[in-house]
Amino acid sequence: MNRSDLIAASKQLLLAGAALSCAFGVQADSEIDVKQLSQDIEHQVIEWRRDLHQYPELSNREFRTSKVIKQHLESLGLEVTSNIAHTGVVGILKGGKPGPLIALRADMDGLPVKEEVDLPFASKATDTYRGQEVGVMHACGHDTHVAILMGVAQNLVKIKEQLSGDVMFIFQPAEEGAPEGEEGGAELMLKEGLFANRKPEKIFGLHVTSSMPTGMIGLRAGPAMASEDSFTITVNGKQTHGSRPWNGVDPIVTSAQIINSVQTIVSRQVDVTAAPAVVSFGAINGGIRSNIIPDEVELIGTIRTFDQDMRADIKLRLANSATMIAQSMGASATTKIDQGYPVTVNNPELVAQMKPVLAGVVGDEMLIEPGLITGAEDFSYYALETPGLFFFLGVTPKGTDHTTAPSNHSPRFYVDESALVVGVEALTQLAVTSL
Repeated sequence: MNRSDLIAASKQLLLAGAALSCAFGVQADSEIDVKQLSQDIEHQVIEWRRDLHQYPELSNREFRTSKVIKQHLESLGLEVTSNIAHTGVVGILKGGKPGPLIALRADMDGLPVKEEVDLPFASKATDTYRGQEVGVMHACGHDTHVAILMGVAQNLVKIKEQLSGDVMFIFQPAEEGAPEGEEGGAELMLKEGLFANRKPEKIFGLHVTSSMPTGMIGLRAGPAMASEDSFTITVNGKQTHGSRPWNGVDPIVTSAQIINSVQTIVSRQVDVTAAPAVVSFGAINGGIRSNIIPDEVELIGTIRTFDQDMRADIKLRLANSATMIAQSMGASATTKIDQGYPVTVNNPELVAQMKPVLAGVVGDEMLIEPGLITGAEDFSYYALETPGLFFFLGVTPKGTDHTTAPSNHSPRFYVDESALVVGVEALTQLAVTSL
């Protein structure tokens, strides 16, 4: 082989190596060092997080939060649209080369929880929730999600000329659910045309969790989080004195029969080998005295499933059980089901593509496949529109047992801030690899 042949062969090997590196999310271009970019802004991301944590806001009331986000995105030179779904903010980054649009999402809202963590930036905020004054806290870590995505936006702006495509940054309100009588969250953002002009080719999101050690990433293909539907069963009987039950129709005893029967929907009526399911009652309201059988009892509960067909089947069986059992006892029952979030499904092909990328960020030993999570997420609405990937980031510090650490939504929920830079690097790398 002569010298020119050797040079040509060397070039081919270099090109092949670069392509292979890019395919697995490994740094191929010395000018794009995602890890260093992320480390350079770690302090700023933590400062953003602490500010947001100190001033949390409830769903559809994220006015200060959206203002902070809007100012940051505008300072980066992005195309910014605000007031989507009340307080949502969307920024568009145009890459230097033609290519697809991808989306990255963070949720913004806090919870009606009074903080019990002793931090210098602990929340002292209060607001009104269901007519009561309550403490407000980022007890689910949405402050970290916002800060991480703000950091990712800053990273990608620095390398935008090398990106073959565009990025949509979605800062979403009301993931925890809109106030009663209002719409909100991902469903409303889509309803108001979030993807109407140009639908992203794929969408990524993350959620911090105390159930894993700091820096660990959990990723599961297919169904990952449950659907959520709440229901109210109103049982109507006929009031009578407690000493003469034969003169009336007892809705309390009828309700007891309904509760017992509904437990057999999951245990005896649906194929739980196909997917797990849960039907739980959370409240029973009826009666005022020991010696008065009331006219009416209200039963409130929740349904969780990992399969959309099973979801529809359980809702039908629930209503039928309530109606037929009430009739058999001379009473009547009406069932109202409030449809909540769909099943959160991670696109299997997208997971297969991006799993090596996340492994490259945290290492194979720190990337796990978690079990099914019966909690629900409205990221699921986006994933119904375009292939989605939603992963979990551990935030429980070394020396603390993550199996007993206060969970998300706890007033003692604690975030190890050293995990934030991992989230920034992971989302940035997913975007860079995609573009």
